[in-house]
Amino acid sequence: MKLYNTKSGIVLDYHDAMYVIDEPWDLLINRDDLADFLLSEIKTANLLNRDEQSKWLDDNAILPPIAQQEVWAAGVTYLKSRDARMEESQSSGAASLYDRVYDAVRPELFFKAIASRVSGHQQEVYIRKDSQWNVPEPELTLFINSNGNIQGYTIGNDMSSRSIEGENALYLPQAKIYQKSAALGPCLYVTSSPIPPETAIKMIIKREGTIHYEDATKVSQIKRSFTELTSYLFSECDFPYGCFLMTGTCLVPSPDFTLQEGDLVEISIDGPGTLINTIGINPKHKTS
Repeated sequence: MKLYNTKSGIVLDYHDAMYVIDEPWDLLINRDDLADFLLSEIKTANLLNRDEQSKWLDDNAILPPIAQQEVWAAGVTYLKSRDARMEESQSSGAASLYDRVYDAVRPELFFKAIASRVSGHQQEVYIRKDSQWNVPEPELTLFINSNGNIQGYTIGNDMSSRSIEGENALYLPQAKIYQKSAALGPCLYVTSSPIPPETAIKMIIKREGTIHYEDATKVSQIKRSFTELTSYLFSECDFPYGCFLMTGTCLVPSPDFTLQEGDLVEISIDGPGTLINTIGINPKHKTS
């Protein structure tokens, strides 16, 4: 099932039919057995016809699947991410930090964004003006309810300023947390069973219509389990509306690549679909 947060309201896509779910987003998703609840709601929900579906799910009408939740992220959970972090921090002498955290008992977890800084499908994400090396980071993202139970999945784009993080590991918050530094969408994928390990994750980066990067991997390549990451996040934090957890970077462009304004990033994951974002910069930095 795909649950969309739109400008017109909430839409559930199930077996090629779409239903309007009349309930506030926070209240709707923050429950146990979300999949079963949505199936029960279908019985009385308003069924959209084809014309109505096009209006409700127009690209410009889809909002990120978040309201009052926080977004957190896990680092160095894939081998590719470990290698990339070590490479970018070689000159600062911090490369061993990432090697050790990959094999450590405790995972790396960090705060990423509040909802107002999160972009949705077909919206802009920003690169920092003071960073010379910027990349998108595709991540399967969990929705975890307030009881600490995983209830759904979405696609995350964890924008990263690699030149800032590589300069000093203590600069991680500046490299990761800024306006429109994250994207979620296009929907919340709800299933009664865990997402399969063979789920594919793919990223394509286009510049002026030409593909400059394309690669894919599988969720099975992650080192840590989702329940492990969740347990550490919830061990000392409470989330009254639930939260989103990006589970780690699995695909990394080569060191000679950096994003430019106008680039198009497409991240696809089996189940949630495809999240598309255009690269921009904060308008405060644009000269007239």
